Amino acid sequence: MLLIGLIGFFVAATIGYVVIRFGHVHAHFSADHDIDSPQKFHSTPVPRIGGLPIFVAFLTSLTLGCWLGKISWTESVLLLACTLPVFGAGLLEDVTKLVGPMPRLMASFLSASLGFYLLDGGVFRLDILGVDFLLGYWPVSLLVTMFAVGGVSHAINIVDGTNGLAGGISIMIFAALGYVSFQVGDTFLLAVCGAIAGAVLGFLVWNYPRGLIFAGDGGAYLLGFLIAEVSLLLVKHPEVSPWFPLLLVSYPVVDTIFAIYRKRVIRGKSPGLPDGLHIHMLVYKRLVSSGGLSWDKNNHLGRNSRTSPYLWFLTLIAIIPAVIFWKQSEILMIVFALYFLLCGYFYVRIVKFKTPKFFARNK
Repeated sequence: MLLIGLIGFFVAATIGYVVIRFGHVHAHFSADHDIDSPQKFHSTPVPRIGGLPIFVAFLTSLTLGCWLGKISWTESVLLLACTLPVFGAGLLEDVTKLVGPMPRLMASFLSASLGFYLLDGGVFRLDILGVDFLLGYWPVSLLVTMFAVGGVSHAINIVDGTNGLAGGISIMIFAALGYVSFQVGDTFLLAVCGAIAGAVLGFLVWNYPRGLIFAGDGGAYLLGFLIAEVSLLLVKHPEVSPWFPLLLVSYPVVDTIFAIYRKRVIRGKSPGLPDGLHIHMLVYKRLVSSGGLSWDKNNHLGRNSRTSPYLWFLTLIAIIPAVIFWKQSEILMIVFALYFLLCGYFYVRIVKFKTPKFFARNK
């Protein structure tokens, strides 16, 4: 399995270098020139097709695993087929800038439906009395599955706002999923986690801290979909709590819930419209840029990269108990509720320029 991850790392790093090296050839369609958007923190156009090296590296790693006889060709091909709609829609947006949030969300629903039928990857239980009874009906399970997979895919795309943020979070999540896959003896899911984690690490060579390439919508939606799909397949093992993967993705999910409430309820606008009030944006603007952590206020790249570790830490607060209590739904439910309150407290405090002391530091 280590070899599968290493191959993913080297393939992604190599292709990423080629994309950057010949950026002048494809920059007119691949670069992110919209540097004035409220969700953009870079100051020069950057290639946003980093999802391509991640996908190719993932494909190469799975092919190697199948060729070595470590994993099934059938499962691998079916999983890759399920990724195509959501990855394709994201990559098309990266190169055309014409695919809006709704078509990308529909593509994630299509990928979720393919996973439901081809891999039996669905939400069939939540360990909640009454809800599990309803999930026993396949139309209900399919709708909930589409909502869950689409939500996670979109959530990872939302938090992909600073160098290394989505990539670092994804690696931690895949490491946790891989650990539990190992515990239950699921070789296929362990290989998938190793392959995609290696690919993301190779991408991060160029993305963090220098920001020479971005994952783009293709990369973010691919990672979000794979996180969701691996989670659904892992929860098919009866000993794994369905709240385990939910707690793993709690930071991006909570940030998405805050965004929907802020835009739809408070402002009366479409949730798909961009704004500058996501948690990572507030950390960048009000903690890193203007607080005691701004060692060089003219170093835009440095401030961008220093933002991500604080959100990695916020993510780890949820991941660590999830890994410890991965079998125990009752405990995970309580932890999820406490984590939601923690994020809400942190969000309100930073909005009011009263960042909690444990997150801030004076010069």
